[in-house]
Amino acid sequence: MQRLRRFLVTLLFCLAAAIVAAPFTQAQTSDQWPQRPVRFIIPLGPGSGVDITARLLADKLAAKWGQPVVVENRPGGDAFLAITAVLNAHDDHVLLFAPASTFTAHALLHDKLPYDPKDLTPIARVTNTLIALGVPSDLNVSTVKELAAKIKAEPGKLNYASVTGANDLLFAAWLKTEKLDMAKVPYKDAVQAINDLAEGRIHAFVGAYAIMRPRVLAAKVKVIALTNRQHAKSLNDIPTASEAGYKSLEFDGLVGLLGPRDFPPSVRDRIAADIRQVVSDPEIEAKLSATGQVVNPGTPAEFAAALEDQRMTVRQIGDTLGIKPAQ
Repeated sequence: MQRLRRFLVTLLFCLAAAIVAAPFTQAQTSDQWPQRPVRFIIPLGPGSGVDITARLLADKLAAKWGQPVVVENRPGGDAFLAITAVLNAHDDHVLLFAPASTFTAHALLHDKLPYDPKDLTPIARVTNTLIALGVPSDLNVSTVKELAAKIKAEPGKLNYASVTGANDLLFAAWLKTEKLDMAKVPYKDAVQAINDLAEGRIHAFVGAYAIMRPRVLAAKVKVIALTNRQHAKSLNDIPTASEAGYKSLEFDGLVGLLGPRDFPPSVRDRIAADIRQVVSDPEIEAKLSATGQVVNPGTPAEFAAALEDQRMTVRQIGDTLGIKPAQ
């Protein structure tokens, strides 16, 4: 009787484990995936650069995959809400569509993380987002040098905001390098930060150009530099930080798709290839370029290498600030 009980307990445990593992055993090959709707979880709110990109790609990918692609915004919690939603789903149809800057600085910003970074599997690089340093148009500042001079002339009286962790550290490191005193104002929602920037309630913002663009077109916000290493062809009149004379503000935006651990390699390759094909469409490329995205699709291996490069850059920024990564 005891053997029978042990057998039944073991059988039930195996069945439960099989149910938990089911999403990864149902679609082991690229021709079997997807078998149901795909969800893109975004750690930023509507209107952000990554949100615009995800929604442009979702319709095209849905047609290609024969399943709906749903975009879900999970802002807040320093991207923890979005990341844990993906990892806790245990589902190869629930993916993280995110700027790398939302999570590559986590080890510097938090003593303990609610997830293991190794559980996130790079699937595909999609774009390099243009990261801008913006100021209110009525601040009467046209260059980074002029901004630095104004901050120095009014120590502690001006304030700034950024939304993603790496961008925040980048600007803080620049302030320290230049010996400038400027207060940080925290925001959960980048849209609210941009609204306050346009109204002059904050005096500098570092974030995706896409979210600043409407206010730039309305002449409420002025972009004085892009942090990206390479000059943007779509924004010829805006210098890079290096061109402006401030290499310490140099940082490349990086947007891509990630999934949970043990994501089937053949499916990763298939998704990356499909994304490459979709973004090669001149119409899609033109729309992305207009919103401040540089189309730059890549394989899982290329995305993994780009992520490691960004993590190294973030660690160097941490060294400038005297911050050591959590063990």
